[in-house]
Amino acid sequence: MAKVTGIGGVFFKSTKDNKALAQWYKDHLGFDLADFGGAILNWQDDARNDGGMTVWHVAEKDTQWFAPSTSNFMINYRVDDMDGMIDQLTTADIDIISGPETHENGTFAWIMDPEGNKIELWQPKAW
Repeated sequence: MAKVTGIGGVFFKSTKDNKALAQWYKDHLGFDLADFGGAILNWQDDARNDGGMTVWHVAEKDTQWFAPSTSNFMINYRVDDMDGMIDQLTTADIDIISGPETHENGTFAWIMDPEGNKIELWQPKAW
């Protein structure tokens, strides 16, 4: 049987100004925007020794996991330096709504983008 082998891209619609939202991701999360307006995230650029992985999950309809966002999705972004990321976000007056907290598979923190989408930041544990 044919099967999915990974996430080829993440695409979502802006509810306001797509260019301003993309710029926010560039300014605060370090996305390197290409000429087409999006970013290419290469696994080869990730220094963690876990070989790279993407988690996929369908949440229950009444989950509070994405709260306080009312969006039906939340994207988890791998980060290379959680302490540095937290510092740059707080310096830019971006609220950390939860975390950082460390679990068996790494350190997590949560923020909201300017359009109310919850973002999960993850620094994978070194295996």
